[in-house]
Amino acid sequence: MRNSNSIFPHYRFIIGIILGLYALVMIPATSWAEKREFDMSIEDTRIVLVGKRDFHTFAFNGQVPAPLIHVKEDDDVVVNVTNMTTLPHTIHWHGMLQHGSWQNDGVPHATQHAIEPGDTFTYKFKAGPSGTMWYHCHVNVNEHVTMRGMWGPFIVEPKNPLPIEKRVTKEYIMMLSDWVSSWAHKPGEGGIPGDVFDYYTINGKSFPETQPIRVKKGDVIRLRLIGAGDHVHAIHTHGHISQIVFKDGFPLANPILGDTVLIGPGERYDVILEMDNPGLWMIHDHVDTHTTNGDKPDGGIMTTIEYEEVGLDHDFYVWKDKKFVPDFYYEESLKKDFGMHNSKVFKGELIEE
Repeated sequence: MRNSNSIFPHYRFIIGIILGLYALVMIPATSWAEKREFDMSIEDTRIVLVGKRDFHTFAFNGQVPAPLIHVKEDDDVVVNVTNMTTLPHTIHWHGMLQHGSWQNDGVPHATQHAIEPGDTFTYKFKAGPSGTMWYHCHVNVNEHVTMRGMWGPFIVEPKNPLPIEKRVTKEYIMMLSDWVSSWAHKPGEGGIPGDVFDYYTINGKSFPETQPIRVKKGDVIRLRLIGAGDHVHAIHTHGHISQIVFKDGFPLANPILGDTVLIGPGERYDVILEMDNPGLWMIHDHVDTHTTNGDKPDGGIMTTIEYEEVGLDHDFYVWKDKKFVPDFYYEESLKKDFGMHNSKVFKGELIEE
């Protein structure tokens, strides 16, 4: 029989290895999450949806959509919000579960007092779960969200992305909304039953003032669709099969294949498409009235996929000579370091009254 004293060093050696491996495993977990602090204002601005159709908005950092906030799962997020308008507001972090931080959920009369004009409120919470989320005002949502542009994307990157996510080469955020022009210049009013919606937008713009999605064969693109308005939209992509992989940030056990994605108010769907069919292809809302601008057809929620391989020099192509504006879908900002990304693309004109 072996002497127990001769066995003990072996046990100690093995235990040391186990503890060392455990420490190595724990390093990524502790270094992954970071603290991120942002300053945000709410301003009276004027934006143009299309042509001369403008709207008075209450805009986060003066832009519609609001700045992209791009963080990692479990990051500690701090946002200092200053209200520079004449009406009260809050921010609801749509999709954040607020574990242990319920008073940061952003709902007046339930979790906080509204942020009064001139005041600052600080939100503190841990980013989770991961996925395509968004943020919006929760005061008079019928007006402030539906037709004053108080919404922005909030993307939380997962610790453990799915294999299909790792294949994505380009990402695009598409926030879908709808507007009632009769209230365009009447802040503090509107968003009531009986309103006639007559303008529809992707990221605050109506076709033909949206932007194309530029790709090349072999790309794998991810559309992050966000229902920011009051209507249901049916997003139809020509020439490709849509793989619906996430719903409200959560992975689907069995992704859905189709060519039309139905998205309601508040919903988010992540759609992945293989760029395997070169051409010029339409993406549009298949609720036909949502492809109008006021009383005119060929507007609203429409854009195109432009393949590099086929070029743009076709006399029938509506955007043949269009000046391309990058980052319209936050596709460039999503490639940058984590943080809050403002965009000149969405900046409105400050209204001083």
